[in-house]
Amino acid sequence: MYRCMTRLTEQRWKCSVRCMSSVAKRRKSLHSAFPVLDLPLQPIHQHVYEANLRNSSACYKKFIELSEKVRKGGGENAIARHTKRNKKLLVRDRLRLLLDDEDFLELSPFAGLGLPYGDIPSAGCLTGIGRICGLWCVFIANDATVKGGTAYPITVKKQLRAQEVAIQNRLPCVYLVDSGGAFLPLQSEIFPDKNQGGRTFYNEAIMSAMKIPQVSVVCGSCTAGGAYIPTMAEEAVMVHRIGTIFLGGPPLVKAATGEEVSPEDLGGAKLHAEVSGCVDHFAWDEKEAYDHTRNIVSTLNFQLPEEEEEEDEEKMKKRKAEEEPLYSSEDLLGLAPLSYNHSLDVKMVISRLTDGSCFQEFKARFGTTLITGFAKIHGHLVGIVANNGELSYQAALKGSHFIQICDQRDVPLLFLQNTAPTAALTLSTTQAEMNSNRLKAQGSMLSAVACASVPKITVVIGGCHGADSYAMCGRAFDPNFLFLWPNARVSMVAPGHSGSLLPPDSEQEEEQRKKQEDDLNRRLEEESSAFFSSGRLWDDGVILPQDTRKVLRDCLDIIRQQRYQLSTEKVQSPLLRM
Repeated sequence: MYRCMTRLTEQRWKCSVRCMSSVAKRRKSLHSAFPVLDLPLQPIHQHVYEANLRNSSACYKKFIELSEKVRKGGGENAIARHTKRNKKLLVRDRLRLLLDDEDFLELSPFAGLGLPYGDIPSAGCLTGIGRICGLWCVFIANDATVKGGTAYPITVKKQLRAQEVAIQNRLPCVYLVDSGGAFLPLQSEIFPDKNQGGRTFYNEAIMSAMKIPQVSVVCGSCTAGGAYIPTMAEEAVMVHRIGTIFLGGPPLVKAATGEEVSPEDLGGAKLHAEVSGCVDHFAWDEKEAYDHTRNIVSTLNFQLPEEEEEEDEEKMKKRKAEEEPLYSSEDLLGLAPLSYNHSLDVKMVISRLTDGSCFQEFKARFGTTLITGFAKIHGHLVGIVANNGELSYQAALKGSHFIQICDQRDVPLLFLQNTAPTAALTLSTTQAEMNSNRLKAQGSMLSAVACASVPKITVVIGGCHGADSYAMCGRAFDPNFLFLWPNARVSMVAPGHSGSLLPPDSEQEEEQRKKQEDDLNRRLEEESSAFFSSGRLWDDGVILPQDTRKVLRDCLDIIRQQRYQLSTEKVQSPLLRM
């Protein structure tokens, strides 16, 4: 009896908390009057700014060149075969029919470029987050023009990352399946290990258990292991004639039994909608399939906040003007550092990202090589942690303190990363003591970052080097999103600093050591590039500095959406005994 009463009390308490939170949603956020960062460009900055600007222009050209290459998919012949012979829509045309608009956040578009086994544009699949019926949803869409939709190791890695984003941010997930299965010559890198092919299906089961909705659209081949994707989703839609699901296709049937069978008879939409029951919705064409999918998404149990009532045009204009930073986002092109020595005050970057260029700094006079404080980005309150020099003992203590405050207050964290090019040298006893203290403080900051339960977004605006990058929420520390500017460098040490990696007491001749150092620097120059990193999916994409504020707005909107899902947990009814 006591247990029943306790359980009922707990349920009433949870219910009251829910009611309170729903009321809180309707309230306005607290009014803030953060100080304005008045940091225009000064004449003294001009030579550094111009050098950075020239480098940004070169990076922009590379960005546009790779973007065009990715948009071509598998090339003209593959596109003609896909659209004319197979009568299928291109993957971006499919997304136009599925999403509310083309303003979606694409993840890792350069993944798959420059790999040892060749270029796989967009890793053979498009992933991202877009709105369907007003709801942010993750999409994973195979591009069958790239190698016939074959899955390479990088394809699997990209799909797993998209599922991870859906899990971390509790986003509904839509799969557009058009795949010919795994690329067999690389099966050892696709099939056996924990974070390889089978993990996709494990994630589907886990997401279902977490009440994260999943919908699958079969708009092409769905062969071998890929056949589990639609059968494990909550609801599946299949397109007549072009969609097929089977473990082994007609060639395998003929080889095994000698029987000739058409793909439609073996595993077409009619068979699976009428006989096997593997799919829930039959569509005559692709447009109908995406209409079905949008209708399915509209049944998900989310209660999005009501749109604000229309105000006077003047008030709207005034509010928008107040929200925009005081300085142009184009200035960020000259603030994106060519190298660590070309870094300007990071507050200049912050002032071009935040609403009204306002920033409430925390511990402004202590540990000044790390900038911490609160700001708003498109109305979202965030805690900003930004490198402004080496991560010293005091800076690491300050960072640890600030991160714990944000965690305590449930304020999302934004890390602007530009770490020192190499670790601090130890040339004396005093220096050894200082470095030991720094190590302890950085360990404390690492723990604070790892244990903080609030959402974290990292933007690498310069260097991402050594252990300092971990303290600034690098990839290993599981940020919700991690983006690079095109000028960013990702490596153990920055190019030109390879000497710190070589043994100091080496007996090699000076000439041999110099050659080894030069070889290592050349390799660092190539492998630390933002595009090299993004090709291997070490991040969620390369973004242009001037687009950063918009990308951050989308990320913060996406992160916030999970609080509007009504069916995240079910209160178990008490066991009543007669």
